[in-house]
Amino acid sequence: MLNKAMVIGRLGKDPELRYTQSGIPVVSLTIATSEAYMDKDGIKQEKTEWHTVVFFNRQAELCAQFLSKGSLVYVEGSLQTRSWEDTQGQKRYTTEIKGNRIQFLDRKGSVAPDMPVASPVDNFESFPTEASSIDDVPF
Repeated sequence: MLNKAMVIGRLGKDPELRYTQSGIPVVSLTIATSEAYMDKDGIKQEKTEWHTVVFFNRQAELCAQFLSKGSLVYVEGSLQTRSWEDTQGQKRYTTEIKGNRIQFLDRKGSVAPDMPVASPVDNFESFPTEASSIDDVPF
């Protein structure tokens, strides 16, 4: 089975760092992704999706230290659904990304030290050797 989410987007607000009862750091990131399309009348529309991403331990602390509203990030993780009971006793659910890799994509930010990072093209082979000698690629 595969449960993997990859998102490139901008933070909609500053990271929210908190600690569990046992002292483990947890950060929540709110990331916006957008897509543009033409509607049936030929008018350009834009649709934005909001994603909640949660990181733990050292990654959480580094996110809180180096990221802020508007930061561009690449996040990789898995989807998880949590449930809780609200103040009126209603059972509530939320689905979020449990992050395991992050890359800071802003030019100023580079990559934080000791931060596991991934490129969206990890594990893909490079061009075959016969293509490496071609000088006049048409694109």
